[in-house]
Amino acid sequence: MVLVAIGLVLAGCGGTSYKTYTFTVPSSSMEPKLQTADVVIADVKKPVKRGDIIVFNTPRAAVNACGEGGTFIKRIVGLPGETVSEDGQGSISINGKRLNEPYVSARARALDTNFHGKQWTVPAGDYFVLGDNRSQSCDSRYWGGVPSKNVIGPVAKINRG
Repeated sequence: MVLVAIGLVLAGCGGTSYKTYTFTVPSSSMEPKLQTADVVIADVKKPVKRGDIIVFNTPRAAVNACGEGGTFIKRIVGLPGETVSEDGQGSISINGKRLNEPYVSARARALDTNFHGKQWTVPAGDYFVLGDNRSQSCDSRYWGGVPSKNVIGPVAKINRG
């Protein structure tokens, strides 16, 4: 799950510069959107929001739960202070309202039953992140939130590996 990163600085129009980093996707946790060996570019200065796929440095709890550290790529589903729950069919709700997740297949939901009926509260300053390929993802359900200081940035571009 460790990603290879190469830093780049790009100049935008009008003299505005922004910083991006390039990462290679190491696992199947974000399939089908991201495939193993795809290369993604994360925009360091862009703010993140629910639904964004983000690149982040793994919190210590993730290293302990997953057996690996470094940099992960997951999708933000829960924001600071929200309650995230997973029902008996693998659907995610935020504060009791079902989240529309067209990027998670019925097969991915059916294969992942470990967290059915569970609930989590996202700590202040953290994001709750999940892989789209839930049964292949070591994510916030295992280790909790990602502190905002660990977020490198949202994925801005995907290049097929």
